[in-house]
Amino acid sequence: MAFEKISEQSSNYRHLEKMTVGEILININTEDQTVPAAVEKAIPQIEKLAEAASDKMLMGGRLFYIGAGTSGRLGIVDASECPPTYGIPYGLVIGIIAGGEKAITSAVEFAEDDKEQGWKDLLQLNVCDKDVVIGIAASGTTPYVIGALEECQKRGIITGSISCNPDSPVSAAADFPIEVVVGPEFVTGSTRMKSGTAQKLVLNMISTTVMIQLGRVEDNKMVNMQLTNDKLVDRGTKMLMERVKMPDYEKAKELLLKYGSVKKAADSLSK
Repeated sequence: MAFEKISEQSSNYRHLEKMTVGEILININTEDQTVPAAVEKAIPQIEKLAEAASDKMLMGGRLFYIGAGTSGRLGIVDASECPPTYGIPYGLVIGIIAGGEKAITSAVEFAEDDKEQGWKDLLQLNVCDKDVVIGIAASGTTPYVIGALEECQKRGIITGSISCNPDSPVSAAADFPIEVVVGPEFVTGSTRMKSGTAQKLVLNMISTTVMIQLGRVEDNKMVNMQLTNDKLVDRGTKMLMERVKMPDYEKAKELLLKYGSVKKAADSLSK
């Protein structure tokens, strides 16, 4: 049976150019509301990959995301937000995109079609069997991603995948495949829409779960977040005040800035 790209089937809507602005927005929103239900069906798959990634990172490994186009950009966004949010070192969660940094903002022609380059890009970062590599590809057919995962498997590196078609080639190259089948897009083949939303939700789930497992969250607070702007300093000060029952805002802020995180500031008071 031939592999079928459900994500690229013709839209359920016709003559979009004849719709009013209101009709376009309502129809897009109607389609978007189906995405969380599709993600929910994939939770057992997400759980397995999140557990595997947590285990490897607790043993000193890293988490890699690798993708092309929208999928690659989503991986980079998720990876780049982990250090400021959870206070982990840069380089612990890494996003790689076909075509390199230029591809973050511009399309790089044919970059995703090179089946060997993904593995070469991973090698530049000294990927090894302590790490976990997650390939992101809405279609499930991106050669750049599939080639990278296949080479990882040959070397005993744990692999995962996030795609939006069932039984896709990228799933076959993953130890822990995740398939979130959201159906045809509102604009035919525009997988930056529902497929992209689904991938973003799954990435949020994986990285948040992993960071909690790594002890980067206490209760429901980001106690290790980096204090990179006034808003976060204010938030951290109030978190510290609540945590250690300190009524003086300025004193709490001074302590927070001295130690650099809510957790370190609070720990200093318990010594």
